[in-house]
Amino acid sequence: MTRFSYQLYSSRNFGPLDKTLKMLANIGYAEVEGYGALYVGLDDVGALAGLLEETGLAMPTGHFGLDSLESDPGRALEIAQALGMKTVFCPYLAPDQRPTDAAGYVALGARLEAAGAPLREVGLGFGWHNHDFEFVALPDGSTPIARIFEGGPGLRWEADIAWIVRGAADPLAWIEAEGARISAVHLKDIAAAGTCADEDGWADVGHGVMDWPGLMAALRNTPAEHWIMEHDNPSDDARFARNALAAAKGF
Repeated sequence: MTRFSYQLYSSRNFGPLDKTLKMLANIGYAEVEGYGALYVGLDDVGALAGLLEETGLAMPTGHFGLDSLESDPGRALEIAQALGMKTVFCPYLAPDQRPTDAAGYVALGARLEAAGAPLREVGLGFGWHNHDFEFVALPDGSTPIARIFEGGPGLRWEADIAWIVRGAADPLAWIEAEGARISAVHLKDIAAAGTCADEDGWADVGHGVMDWPGLMAALRNTPAEHWIMEHDNPSDDARFARNALAAAKGF
C-alpha cells in the first residue's frame, strides 16, 4: 500500500505547525516532508521531533538548501537524523546563482555530489529536486537537468512532475530517461487555463489537467518510495490536503 506524504511548504501560510500536523494526521497522511525554514536555524529540533511523534507522522524526506549543506554539513546531518530522515534533497537554486551554460551545470552536479557526501557516508540518500528551469534548453541544446546528472552521477532525483510540464518538457520521456534515479515524487497539479489565478495557476492534485493515473503507472516502474503532495500556493491548505489524498488513492 502506498504511503502518501505532504510537503509542509504547502502550509507555510497557515499553521501553526502543531495544528497543521494534527490536521494532516486526521486526514490520513502517514508522512510529511520538511523544508529548510522549519528547522534550519531552529535551536530545538527535538521539539519538532516531538510533534511528529505526538501526531504519529514520519518525516522520511526533507529539503535543505545548498548553502546550509555546504556551510554546516554537520548541523544538516544532525537535523536530518534527529527528524528521522532517510533521504535529503536539495530543492532549488536562485536565478542569480544558476549557471548559464552546460559546463556550469555539470559543475553544479559535481558540487551537489560533494555536498551530499557527508550524508551518504552515514547511509542517507541525497539528491536534487527540480523546478522548471532545469528543462529549458541551454545554448548547446542540452538541458540543465541532464547536465546536473552528468556532473553528479550518484544523485537521486525527487521528480516534481508538474514543474517538468511547466518547463515545456514531456514528463514521460524524462521518467523513461532518468527513472532509475527517482526515489521520490512530488504530486501536484496544474489548473486549467484561466482558472485558479489566486493560487498561481496550480490546482489540487487530481483536479487539474495532469494525467496522474497515466503518470503514476509510469512512475511505479521506478524505484520511487515517497509520494509527496504539494501545492505551491493553496488558498485553503486543509482543502488541498483532503482533495489531494482522496484523489491519489484512486490513481
